[in-house]
Amino acid sequence: MELTRFRWWHIEPVLEIEADLFGSEQWSAGMFWNELAGGHHYVVAVEDGAVLGYAGLAVTEPGEAWVQNIAVRRDAQRRGLGRTLLEALLDRAGRATVLLEVAVDNAPAQHLYARHEFEAVGVRRGYYQPSNTDALVMMRRA
Repeated sequence: MELTRFRWWHIEPVLEIEADLFGSEQWSAGMFWNELAGGHHYVVAVEDGAVLGYAGLAVTEPGEAWVQNIAVRRDAQRRGLGRTLLEALLDRAGRATVLLEVAVDNAPAQHLYARHEFEAVGVRRGYYQPSNTDALVMMRRA
């Protein structure tokens, strides 16, 4: 498995992962195009030519960055790939304070973030639509 820069040709396989994991709350191709055009840092995990997962980071101002997304294909989960993707984003963020939103019912992701020194700092009510699921805001201080 190798991590490489997310390029436009990765969008289609990433959309398949999005559809499987997030259903009606999945990101569209246009959203990923906007992220890439905006210069945000995205990586994909590839093995034997197949995209296993992806992650993105947006630097919003000096000293602050937001994890945009991290996702791992179901058949590649529980292999440490989520951790690897998160650590790649944290390396890119450097000494910045890093924030993210995670669904309140996604305990495995919250546990991963907590192991990387993220702390809960707030809740965004009804953040994920159309399910109206709350998002826990987590922060890792610089």
